[in-house]
Amino acid sequence: MTNPADPRAWTAGMTLAERRWLIGDLETQATYGQRVLVLAESGDWAQVVVPGQPTPRHEWGYPGWLPKVQLTDGRSFGHLAGRPFALVETPTAWLYDDPRRTRRAMELSYNTRLPVLARLDRAVLVATPSDGPKWLAASDVSVYASAADIPRPTGPELVAASRMFLGLPYLWAGTAGFGFDCSGLTHSVYAAHGITIPRDAQDQANAGTPVTREQLAPGDLVFFARNNGTGRVHHVGMYAGDGYIVDAPTNTDTEESGVEYVRLDEHRYAHEYAGARRYL
Repeated sequence: MTNPADPRAWTAGMTLAERRWLIGDLETQATYGQRVLVLAESGDWAQVVVPGQPTPRHEWGYPGWLPKVQLTDGRSFGHLAGRPFALVETPTAWLYDDPRRTRRAMELSYNTRLPVLARLDRAVLVATPSDGPKWLAASDVSVYASAADIPRPTGPELVAASRMFLGLPYLWAGTAGFGFDCSGLTHSVYAAHGITIPRDAQDQANAGTPVTREQLAPGDLVFFARNNGTGRVHHVGMYAGDGYIVDAPTNTDTEESGVEYVRLDEHRYAHEYAGARRYL
């Protein structure tokens, strides 16, 4: 438990049993530099909510506890909130200490947003919460004046973004390029394209516009539920077109799962299909 956290090292050292143990014990994930709201403190831990991750559990965002050491009272960083920001659009991207990008400082996830201080042809200088100015490769990010300036995506663009993560091992509560759970993948891909949808699968299934199976189009979300599709939703994937979906299926007791591209009618949960929703 460090500040900044090192999710790459954390996930790389996990056994399958340890990944399975996380199920039900982790809540969600906030990316580096993301604002959270502190609700309570207890010893070395703080209860926070993550704005931008809608849930019925709290009106301000997704709730959970995290070590206080991973929080920064970045008041000077917060004052930069109105500046243009760099949005990471690759699965992960490195922060560097120098504009030539020879000295790596920290690996960031997809959908990380940091305020821009300066731009060169091949590098972007960004502010960090507590580590001073750092550089990103210009090819890893897009720079926007505000979140409202992120172009509205097409369905195929959402699918292409999801497919960048094929093979990435499943991580319960993950919302980052180091590992996703099923709804973390769909939520994060939409978020990186400027569209906020609920954080969890059941809530994603309750929002959006209902779509019949015959009307499915790329970018639609498809859902699977207990009791042969009639019970509580437990899984979500993104329809990719031509009868395929992209999804992050959970690990089993004996097999680690990765983000996959699979036919909808051949999916492990095909018999639990429970409908689809459109957010475009």
